[in-house]
Amino acid sequence: MPAKNHGHPSAILQLNTAGVTVLIDATNGQLPAIIHWGAELPELTASQATTLLRASVPVQGSSTIDLPPRPALLPEHDSGWTGRPGLRGTFAGSGWSPKFRTQAITLDGDPASGFTPSGPGTAVFTAVDDTRRLRLELTLELLPGGLLRGRAALENLSAEDRYALEDLALSFPIPAEATELLDFAGAHTRERTPQRGSLRTGTHLRENRKGRTGHDSAYVLHAGTPGFGFGHGQVWAVHTAWSGNHQHFADRVSTGEQLIGGGELLLPGEIRLTRNETYSSPWVYASYGTGLDGIARRFHSHVRNRATRVPADRPVTLNVWEAVYFNHDLDKLTDLADRAAAIGVERYVLDDGWFGSRRNDTSGLGDWVVSPDIWPTGLHPLVDHVHDLGMQFGLWFEPEMVNPDSDLAREHPEWIMAARSHWPVESRHQQVLNLGIPEAYEHVKKQILALLAEYRIDYIKWDHNRDLIEAGNQLNGGRAGVHEQTLAFYSLLREIRSEHPNLEIESCSSGGARVDLGVLEHTDRVWVSDNIDPHDRQTMLRWSTQLLPPEYMGSHIASGRSHTTGRQHDLAFRAGTAIFGHLGIEWDLAEATVGEITALTQWIDFYKQERTLLLGGDVVRLDSPNQNIIAHGVISPDRSQAIFAVAVLDSLYPDPTGRLKLRGLDPQATYRVEPVFIGTTPSGLQPPQWWGEPIATSQSIPAGSLGSTTVDGVQFPGAEFPATVLTEVGISSPRIHPDQVVIYRIERTG
Repeated sequence: MPAKNHGHPSAILQLNTAGVTVLIDATNGQLPAIIHWGAELPELTASQATTLLRASVPVQGSSTIDLPPRPALLPEHDSGWTGRPGLRGTFAGSGWSPKFRTQAITLDGDPASGFTPSGPGTAVFTAVDDTRRLRLELTLELLPGGLLRGRAALENLSAEDRYALEDLALSFPIPAEATELLDFAGAHTRERTPQRGSLRTGTHLRENRKGRTGHDSAYVLHAGTPGFGFGHGQVWAVHTAWSGNHQHFADRVSTGEQLIGGGELLLPGEIRLTRNETYSSPWVYASYGTGLDGIARRFHSHVRNRATRVPADRPVTLNVWEAVYFNHDLDKLTDLADRAAAIGVERYVLDDGWFGSRRNDTSGLGDWVVSPDIWPTGLHPLVDHVHDLGMQFGLWFEPEMVNPDSDLAREHPEWIMAARSHWPVESRHQQVLNLGIPEAYEHVKKQILALLAEYRIDYIKWDHNRDLIEAGNQLNGGRAGVHEQTLAFYSLLREIRSEHPNLEIESCSSGGARVDLGVLEHTDRVWVSDNIDPHDRQTMLRWSTQLLPPEYMGSHIASGRSHTTGRQHDLAFRAGTAIFGHLGIEWDLAEATVGEITALTQWIDFYKQERTLLLGGDVVRLDSPNQNIIAHGVISPDRSQAIFAVAVLDSLYPDPTGRLKLRGLDPQATYRVEPVFIGTTPSGLQPPQWWGEPIATSQSIPAGSLGSTTVDGVQFPGAEFPATVLTEVGISSPRIHPDQVVIYRIERTG
């Protein structure tokens, strides 16, 4: 039963929207505890809400504390909770187990008391500990799309004592039936590799100490009913929106209560609060839905409704990195621009190698001045030529990193992040510039703004190519500085965007090592991976969409032989993979054949025709019993049209594959389904009967012109089906060779 009031504010809040209810118990001065977070409940009466609170109190087991467990949003040890406490810290050894009492409760800015039902809304709970040395403010917000998020702010009220904060993490309850976990691992060029396991008694803890989100980040931690998939099962998930050190966890105690949560991971001594100093945690997002697609759709809705959302008609991009690397030659680069514009490219990006002494990756990083040796008249000839061709111009930066062989490192060795007088171990010939030092911050900001003032730069590819190891501040004895570095990075992006509001910025971090909702508050795109081999990108794109909508994911067509893996693929597979993200090209077009250029132009035309759907539709990923089949698509919000793709990644058993069951269509409608081939049909194609008789297209490419593909381009008429047939019965799939893809256009008839 709830504790007695003793004059403290008391409220029960019911937040409802988009199929989700969050019922919050903030009675009798206690910190808020979520009683229900899940499927939407009808609006309760005050009596029903009070009864539901009582019904949720578990019966006491043997040899337990006298009070039933009640884990709050910030679980407290003083309540008897023996799992992970939400707050850890001390005043020189005392105050390590604070007892908070709520002083005020507001809902959307107005005081709240008693039972208060609402739609989406923001609840704020202000509390003070029993020694009146700590003030805590907890914010819990249910967003219009049904995504829940929370954060905390902790203030030191003591005039005498400094509070050393060790950990502050928010927790969200999950029901007993959520016994299976899914999060992610990975590595450079193999980001977002899913891993599953059981939720057992104890803590499943994923800590990231790399100073950036990490190639192997947990990304999104899910807990769900056993066997949950993309379209089935109840799932609860959390994501920590922070680009520095962070944590995700699932916690189950012996009495059966289960929580998932997250927060920043603080290094020793990193946060020491003096009087009136406040630590604010990052947002921790929580998503509930049916299947993994239900979870993802809430994240997508939030990102797409941000104040600076990107449009679905993203410009087709050419990045010159794999075409020229460090060999910056004006004639070569202008020729690439001419070729790119001729096939419909809309943005041209000059990558690494344009500044300082940067002729390879060992020198010049940190000296953000155009190299007079390579560019004697500056970048103007290339920038002007690109704009004259009607394309935007983008430029690569890596502002947080420094080569030891650079003017900056020689002039200011004290600006390098280090835990002692000696610098940390090098990575990729790099050290880290300490943006927490005001002079270092202003130096790099001044150099970037000078370039943006001189040149017509529409887009920045912002790279970050190493983990932060022993990232301390040399100017204060090596004190840990990842927290300050992350905040300074965010601040630098804000200041640059403030002076150049139309500038687009991509978050690249040796590929996909800084992908999170924190960095996405300040950027417009992420680079999914340095690996653009379509065989690997099929799965990386599939799982990156668990958090990000496709319009934010850089997705490029590579050269025929992958520079990362050495695999060789047909253009149709490379392009048919890449169009389900923000399309780009990373390929020396001078080496492409006439047939490849013709087909590439057709793929770009198709993308431009369909990009509003490809990048603005609802993502649907289909479950398959065979891991070598990747089936997915996008459906327009009005359910009138869709584009699906089925890729085969390896030899199949059984062969041929089973039926394709399309999910997410209007169950009352009938749809025409037809395969789409651009340039050529897939290698090894044996079409199913329902495709109909093939018709040669006027744009077919000569046989043999695209690598190993030897079949002319054709068109199949397809067929019409009721949506329920497509969903419940399915349609037979063709037989194709490994590393081939079939794309379907689907339109509602009538």
